[in-house]
Amino acid sequence: MVEHTRTLGFWVAFALGLGTMIAAGIFSLSGQAVAVVGSSAILSFVIAALIAGVTAASYSEFASIYAENGGGYLFSSRTFDRDLLEYGVGASLFLGYTGTTAFYLATMDEWFFEFIVPHGWPIPHGTIGVLAAVLLGALNAQGTEESGAFQVIVSGAKVAVLIAFIGGAFAYKAPAETVGSFTAAFSTDVGGIVSIAALAFITFFGFSAIAASAGEIIEPRKTVPRAIAASIVTVTILYAFVIVAMVNAPIPAEVIAEEGETAMGTVANAFLGNVGMALIVAGAIFSMVSASNASVLAASSIGSLMGRQGQAPRPFSRIHPVYGTPFWSVGTVTATIVVMIVAFIMAFPAGGGPLGLGLGLDALTGFATFNLLAPLSVVNVALIVSRRRFPDIERPVRVPLVPLLPVVGILANLALITNLPVTGVVVGTIVITGLVAAYLVWGGAPETGELFERVVSPYSPEEAARRSVGGGGGGRDPDEAPVASTAGEGTGTGDEDRFRIVVPVRRPDRAPRYVRLAATVGQQYADDPVVQVITVTGIPDQTPSEMVVDTAEERATRIGDELAAAGVEVEYTVEGHVSRDVGFGIVQTARNHGADLILMGYPEDHPDIAERVEYSAPCDVLYVNGFPDAATGVPSVVNVGAGGGPHHEALLPFVDRLAGNGAAVHVVNVDPRGGGGTAEDPSSTLSGLPSAESVEVHDVTADTVAEGLVTTAAENGGILVIGASRTRALRQWVLGSTPDRVIERAAAAGVPVVVYAGETGVRGRIEGLLFPLYRAVVGLRSRNRRMGVQGTSSTPSQD
Repeated sequence: MVEHTRTLGFWVAFALGLGTMIAAGIFSLSGQAVAVVGSSAILSFVIAALIAGVTAASYSEFASIYAENGGGYLFSSRTFDRDLLEYGVGASLFLGYTGTTAFYLATMDEWFFEFIVPHGWPIPHGTIGVLAAVLLGALNAQGTEESGAFQVIVSGAKVAVLIAFIGGAFAYKAPAETVGSFTAAFSTDVGGIVSIAALAFITFFGFSAIAASAGEIIEPRKTVPRAIAASIVTVTILYAFVIVAMVNAPIPAEVIAEEGETAMGTVANAFLGNVGMALIVAGAIFSMVSASNASVLAASSIGSLMGRQGQAPRPFSRIHPVYGTPFWSVGTVTATIVVMIVAFIMAFPAGGGPLGLGLGLDALTGFATFNLLAPLSVVNVALIVSRRRFPDIERPVRVPLVPLLPVVGILANLALITNLPVTGVVVGTIVITGLVAAYLVWGGAPETGELFERVVSPYSPEEAARRSVGGGGGGRDPDEAPVASTAGEGTGTGDEDRFRIVVPVRRPDRAPRYVRLAATVGQQYADDPVVQVITVTGIPDQTPSEMVVDTAEERATRIGDELAAAGVEVEYTVEGHVSRDVGFGIVQTARNHGADLILMGYPEDHPDIAERVEYSAPCDVLYVNGFPDAATGVPSVVNVGAGGGPHHEALLPFVDRLAGNGAAVHVVNVDPRGGGGTAEDPSSTLSGLPSAESVEVHDVTADTVAEGLVTTAAENGGILVIGASRTRALRQWVLGSTPDRVIERAAAAGVPVVVYAGETGVRGRIEGLLFPLYRAVVGLRSRNRRMGVQGTSSTPSQD
């Protein structure tokens, strides 16, 4: 299993907090704060900092105990035994982080439109924010070390910009005049001060981003508390000076109020001229991007932990084998941010949208802050409960005055919620209530152990022979207890770096055929591949798993016997599992063993199993059909469709390897005349076969693509290789019409077929959804062209 590597030191952790705090809060809210309460805005920011500091203390104590990703959600889940409460905290924090990021990027979007994008350009507000969200998601999917280095650079740049802004303000007036202007602008509006403090709280929430990423931080028990304290103190000092500068601007308060979230740029122009304004604009963009980057990292960490604990879909916890990041969680975070920007800024802007509903930036601020403050109150409760439930646990950092200080934090957080924009709180309440209701209906993801259990550990041919002599057949010794183990235990092959092919087998008599095929395929990729044969016995509903253990052991034994009798000369192991979801069992085995490829029979009777395997497999999948039992070695002829799309692109390297080992390649380009497919351009297929010495292209006319492919392959001899259907996400079954028709015709014609499905990651699923739409456009254009020339038509695709 791929695991995280800790790569972030103190300065990166400090930059995560600093980068999240110095963001849209100061660049957007400073103008509004000064316009409402003048110099007293500094009190609002100090109040927000103090309230954040109380909860930050609780975070520091928890982070010194639990040095993992997850922040407040992790702390709550380790303290309480209430599943629904833990889920509510995790979901709320997830919405809080993503909402905060949407707020940052939407504010950045306004700065772009005010100072960078030429006025009058027909670009909808929110477009820049959406694009930035996608780019940041891609960055975080590449690796935390890369995004951490980026965070340090950008955070340093914006601190330098703020210092330049403050310096320009103090150079504009003499110190005595500056102090006089500042003291004269104090306000006694307590309600205004508190309401600004409620909005400003979002600027100090960066401390939680540090704790949420503790699993990435080196020596987190020391580094996290220090980084939290350092970032809060640094930001509070900087904010105080910024407020002083804003109060001393030679611009009336009403003008600052009109400028709104871009007022700081106008003030910088007054202090420093056009150069100063450009500097602040750059700093604002730096700030919002780095803060968004930190929040994406924190949100994806929470999503990953929720997936691991079964309170979010299991794929959220998957770690990319190359980048080492929770790529499904990052993708979901990115999509959520985009939806929020579209909803609050584009679809329902502050001026009013459909049905008269107006949201806008203030509502988004309230939504995000509400979803941060509510779970922070729970974290303070968790600290009190933790002290009582676990009095002996080691706490390198201890918060003083417990329970008094956490109670102050709880009351302060709740008080801030009452001062947030009402619309944002209402929307936040509706969304979190809907998520909790959905969770109650769903019930959470079942534990892996409930779905999947290995009952026959992997054994080699030598072990099978030994056991056979002892009277136990190819499986376990009859006098031994059943060999049950977790799915994560070793494979029994010894060398973890070898090329691995997992071969699921349901019918033992087919095992030799599939193992020989797997050996042939594996030898195209490595000199010493290992084949891991698995048999997964399904557990019927309402049936205890113990009831099918004997069946699973017997099937594994028969497979071992069949392979031994066939004299299969390839290194392999055999193991047996029971599972309530056979497809899940196959995928989980491949994932645990680090499989490079899955080879299995074409789904004749159980397309749901093949669907699960193709959608979730951590590697490419080959579905085979029609191969004789004695088939060995590289086929002399390989026929491949001209096709297109993700699966077709994935199969070309496989075909090219066969060509490089002596197979003659025939590319079959079918022009269907009966409405059974769309003609393709074979040029992309040809460019994907650089190892083929020569490739023969067959331009064939037939009623359907399937008919043309099978007929031509039967004439040429050899095997036929096609890609899995590209429309499966819309058709609701895995392989689709063309592969099904090919298999049916090929079986009658005696043509062996390989249906190739590439690994379906985030990108693959997006392509799987978009490609049918692309094919529909191509099919429509092709049909119109033919109707104009020959009066014939065509529809969906070849593979």
